[in-house]
Amino acid sequence: MKKEFIEKMKNKLTQERNDILESLEKKSEDFKGLVKPVETGDECDIASDAIDRTMLDALGQQDKDRLDMINNALSKIAQGTYGVCIDCGKDIPMARLEALPWTGLCVDCKTKAERGR
Repeated sequence: MKKEFIEKMKNKLTQERNDILESLEKKSEDFKGLVKPVETGDECDIASDAIDRTMLDALGQQDKDRLDMINNALSKIAQGTYGVCIDCGKDIPMARLEALPWTGLCVDCKTKAERGR
């Protein structure tokens, strides 16, 4: 794979990582008041608080999962293994990496993995 393409993907991944970290930081500040414990209130207040916490956990987990994939891709760039499918060992097409720069699977292996679920 061309060095210029790898550098482009590294920059794209780094920017995506920075965006996620900034987003998580902003969410944390925006929702501080939202997730404070409910001291008093009726059952609706308590239920609403529980739903808000669950929603925040789910959103946070999605960001954390993507952050893990981005960090893995950046590690692969550093190791010189970026763009190689972790299942079959074939090169992942550049078009796929452009669309999903953190992917570790080629289309065929991703399809097989999804069918297996």
